[in-house]
Amino acid sequence: MIKTPSSCDGVLFRGRKYSPGERKGSNSMVIKKVSLETVCGVTSKLPDTQLPELAFAGKSNVGKSSLINVLMNRKALARTSAQPGKTQTINYYNINQALYFVDLPGYGYARANEQVKAQWGKMVENYLHKSGQLRLVFLLIDIRHAPSENDRIMYHWILENGYDPVIIATKLDKIKRSQVQSQLKQIRTGLGAEEGIRFIPFSAQTKQGREEIYRIIDAILEENV
Repeated sequence: MIKTPSSCDGVLFRGRKYSPGERKGSNSMVIKKVSLETVCGVTSKLPDTQLPELAFAGKSNVGKSSLINVLMNRKALARTSAQPGKTQTINYYNINQALYFVDLPGYGYARANEQVKAQWGKMVENYLHKSGQLRLVFLLIDIRHAPSENDRIMYHWILENGYDPVIIATKLDKIKRSQVQSQLKQIRTGLGAEEGIRFIPFSAQTKQGREEIYRIIDAILEENV
């Protein structure tokens, strides 16, 4: 069950309701203003936001920053760390003053020490448990590989906190079209995913999958108008 808010300030994207001056009939999400508004570290208190939050979770190097940049129509607002596994913050991106994209710390970096790994886990679990505005979690998994143990842990954390994740199978352009369905089946089986869990193959290079993600975002916002 996806938790939903009781109200929202309005839909600024492709839904049936538009703000003044919004162009109808657009084929893609209309991004008017985005900003990195809040960065939370290990000891930081989560912000008391008043807008719906969509969170992005996944292991280091799975393409989280690339996905967020594609969705925001920005080249590098969400930056990939030069040293994988070094990002230890929760980043809140304000989108059109209508919602937040929340970038959770990447997990599973092999060279991180156990203390750092424990901090990442604590931060993510704390966010899933305490965020009052979280509406949906996108869980990113590399389509080329079976889910790792950390992927399975994250999947079950999301479920245990009352959310049905949307699985984004990243790096679609790295495999042949004929392999897509078998790779998705491998991910579904590896996670032990329940019926009804949505899977979206995605490529940051070709942007395939972006429109389907936009439709999910639109639907969430429309439910909360």
